[in-house]
Amino acid sequence: MRWPRIISLLIVLSIIGTFAHYTLPQRDVVRIVRAESLLTDVEGFNRYFYSSPDSGTSGASTARDIRYINTIRADDGTVMVYRNEDTGLLWPPYFKFDSQDLQTEAANLESTENDPIWVAVTHYGWRSNWISIYPNALSIERVENRDVTLFPWPTVIVLLVFAAFIFMAWRIWERFEDRVLVPARDGVSVRWAKFKDRLSGR
Repeated sequence: MRWPRIISLLIVLSIIGTFAHYTLPQRDVVRIVRAESLLTDVEGFNRYFYSSPDSGTSGASTARDIRYINTIRADDGTVMVYRNEDTGLLWPPYFKFDSQDLQTEAANLESTENDPIWVAVTHYGWRSNWISIYPNALSIERVENRDVTLFPWPTVIVLLVFAAFIFMAWRIWERFEDRVLVPARDGVSVRWAKFKDRLSGR
């Protein structure tokens, strides 16, 4: 019975780790090449990796204009493309409603290889050419140079908020258990004991 438990635990931890890696914010130092909007057909499996249509727009069609930010990574010079969509009030709860403003910021920070402007893009999600999915940009901040070291403040803040939420939920459950479940269980035990005494003629 030991190995099935270990395997089950590893599966659960892998699912949690994968979910956290996709959802938690990350930051990349990049050079913006171009900010553009393209008509994209969002259907099939990859639709789960796109946000809902921007707040205040219709989502009836599977094809819609999606903003993209094309960049070159500072660390290895490879291409990285981000989508730029509102998250609204849905998951993940970043409450992003300013995609057009962010697109304007990105366009203003476009630069060339000879005269680069380096920026830190905060995002969540994955990039996959195979299923055509892109990480969603949350914010853009100009940095001094390509070798700047970024402390993962967004991830730390999200984890602290999540830990506080778990702690509060645990405390609420603990109080509910002490005030409701334990007395109810004790009451049932007492009534069951009295019932058995009656059956035995005591």
